[in-house]
This record gives sequence, structure tokens and C-alpha cells, in this order.
Amino acid sequence: MVIPPVIAALPRFALLDGPSPLARLERFSAALGARSAAEVWIKREDLLPLAFGGNKLRNLEFLVGAALADGADSLITSGRRWSNHCRLTAAAGARAGLAVHLVLTGPPPLPGEEGPNQRLDELLGATIHVTASDDRAERAALVASIAAAEGAAGRRPYVVGIGGSGPVGAAGQVLAGLELADQLEEARIGAATVVLPSATGGTHAGLVTGLALATPPERAVIGLAVAAPSAELRRTVGGLLDALEPLTGIRVADSSVILEDDQLGAGYGHPTEAATDAARVLARTEGILVDPIYTAKALAGLVARVRDGRLTGPVVFWHAGGTPGIFERLPGTP
Repeated sequence: MVIPPVIAALPRFALLDGPSPLARLERFSAALGARSAAEVWIKREDLLPLAFGGNKLRNLEFLVGAALADGADSLITSGRRWSNHCRLTAAAGARAGLAVHLVLTGPPPLPGEEGPNQRLDELLGATIHVTASDDRAERAALVASIAAAEGAAGRRPYVVGIGGSGPVGAAGQVLAGLELADQLEEARIGAATVVLPSATGGTHAGLVTGLALATPPERAVIGLAVAAPSAELRRTVGGLLDALEPLTGIRVADSSVILEDDQLGAGYGHPTEAATDAARVLARTEGILVDPIYTAKALAGLVARVRDGRLTGPVVFWHAGGTPGIFERLPGTP
């Protein structure tokens, strides 16, 4: 892996202990009835080392690095109550010796009804703030208020955007793309298609850029929107590609950004029947679990495309993590 010099020079705090595994899913591929047409592999970001794993640790290596370089003594970030990014920020803060404030979307749960992610956030030592409603503006205002209060008390907070998906965080995903390219070459896999859940756009933009740096051969990336409609998300990814250009020396063409929302269903955090079915097939053929909020919806998109012939040849499913989401009480579920 040749890391772009500007990214190599960024402050970085180590949170990973090596590459996440890339494994072939032979029984899963066979269960799709497409052994001769598609060879499905999985990139196990869920096995990264902290707090049940997840791809956001890659962003946080650079975000925590930036915070420490800035002299920060605390991190402030926000997200939904089941946010993988929030849980992993709490874990990264604990590893780095930084206080962590998490602003979670409300309304607040009743005492004793906090979800598993919130309980993990608290176990990891984060201070939890829950908004009165699910309004994004209220959440942003509370983040600003906490940052102001921390500063007034003489502390030095570092505010991390939702999902940690700005250009500094996305630099970690560029390295993930380079890592995957090395693993594909080692496995003697040429052209391949990567399928991933796309929520805040940082992973998508970083992977597209990292794989472009490593190409040839051509490796397409298909993002399945799991939080916002693809048209809205496309603008976010495009902006991140612009911001990554000074860090990487390349600007991936907008035409390389493939975003589809056929698996979005009723929206973020709302399970779908197709996602549930896809998760069941993977669990019963490979013993691997995916959560219904992010990864199962992207897996359902992969399954649909393999079964109808839109995807052939080597396909890599990007398991972004989120295992505790399996145990969350989600809208529309008992």
C-alpha cells in the first residue's frame, strides 16, 4: 500500500491492529443460486478491534489524531441512539484518554428502556445527552451548546461531525480502499464490484478514491442508500470527493459514484423484509450476523442484483459493522 503523502502526514492515533479480513462466502454464494455467475466475498470491518468493531474506527484514527494535535481534552459528536459512530467515538475516546460527550436524537427513552448502543456508550464512559425531539436542528444546537460550555469551563473540546465523515475522517476510508486493493491482488482477484451501505457518504467517497488510486484493474463501488435518498446523498459524496482531492492528488469522476435507494424502504432505522431475508441467508450459510439498520439493507441489494443477473463475477460485500443494532428496538418492530 502506497499512502498518499498528504494523508501520511496527517496526525493519526492508532486504533486498528491490522487489516480487517477479506473472506470468500462459498455457501452464501451457492445459496443465491449463482455459483457460476457470482463469487461473493466479504470485507469484515465488523471485526475491527474496539467495541464490537465497525468501519468508523478508520475515520476516528484521523479524527482523534487531529483532536490530540489540537490539544483537545474531549470529543463531542452526535447521532441516532443506535449510532455506530457514536459508540466507536466513545471507545476511541476511552483509548486516547479523552472525555466524550454524545448527543443522541430523542425523545429520551424511559428509565430502563435505553437501547443496547446507549448502554454501551455509557459503559465506555461517555456522557450522554438526549434531545427532546428527533429534530436535527435541535441536535446541532445542543452540540454547539455543549462545546460552548466546555470552552467556558476552560476545557478544549473537539467537535466531530455526524458520522465522522468529513474529509479528515474519510482519509481513513481511502486507506481502507487501498487495503482492499492489496487483498484482492493477493487473492488474485481482478475486476470486482464492491457493495456497501451508504449513510453519511464518507466511507463511499473514501473507498471510491482509494480503489481509484490502486487501479488497474477496474473495481466499481455500488452504494445502497440506507439513511437518505440517493439524490441527496450523491451531493454529499460529490462534496467529499472534492475535499479529498487535495489529500490524495486525484478527483474521482462523478460518473464513478453509483448510488441506489431501492433498499431504503420506509427510511433510516426501519427494517425491510428483503433485508431480514438476506440477513437470515447469510447467518444460516456462513454464521455471520448483520444488523437491520445498515448492513442488512446493503446485503439485500447485493442479493437482488446477484439473483437477477445484474451482478456477476467477484463481488465484495462491505460489512461495515453495527452488530449491536441487531438488538435495538426499531420503528415498526415489536
